[in-house]
Amino acid sequence: MRNQYHNSWDEIGRNGSKYFSVWESEDLVNWSDQRLVKIGDDDFGCLWAPDLIYDKENGEYVLHWSSSHAANDYGPKKIYYSTTKDFVHFSAPQVLYEKEDSGVIDSAIYEENGVYYLFVKSESNPAKIILLRSDHAAGPYVRMESFDESMKDVESGLYEAPTAVQLDDSRWCLFLDYYGVPGAGQGYVPFVADSLASGKFVRSDASFSFPYGYKHGTILPITEEDYERIKNHDWSDHGYH
Repeated sequence: MRNQYHNSWDEIGRNGSKYFSVWESEDLVNWSDQRLVKIGDDDFGCLWAPDLIYDKENGEYVLHWSSSHAANDYGPKKIYYSTTKDFVHFSAPQVLYEKEDSGVIDSAIYEENGVYYLFVKSESNPAKIILLRSDHAAGPYVRMESFDESMKDVESGLYEAPTAVQLDDSRWCLFLDYYGVPGAGQGYVPFVADSLASGKFVRSDASFSFPYGYKHGTILPITEEDYERIKNHDWSDHGYH
């Protein structure tokens, strides 16, 4: 945005990258070179915020993202998906979820007791995060009113990029990226629920602390072995400091 696209979200939505970047690793330390994968055709606008869920039912991964498209003149975005078993061959993209009265972005899917739950940012009506559920990873998804109710006191238009993780005690923590102020003060705000099925998340700022304003990410659970390997690795060999 700083040196191209004329600082225009509309222009980057139409002409931004049509590719996903893929790196591969067996130990979370040594990574392959970047590989670009094009999914779909040039009728897609920029492909935003990809995420993954493993579909146990069909034994494949569901890659999902938000994009504008030529079909509606690059208007409100929809959530699309493609499936893969090897991250080399991908199915043709299809619509995973579209909202009739607004665009949707920043999808995140999680499985609990055989049911799949989809968080997305609704760009209006409401301008908040919403939660949907389905018996299948690729949908169809139905909106959960219990989550809407639990979010009624959360300010509109200030949160995006939902990401969640199941805690050791089986509760779920949802992190929303607060961008309502410039610079410092941005970053994740935590909400905790006993289950995804309940849809009832309670804001829990006092239960978590962060060394700085983490934003727009995905949480990957790792083992203690993974942690020690990453912690003790000499990252200067990789150009990191």
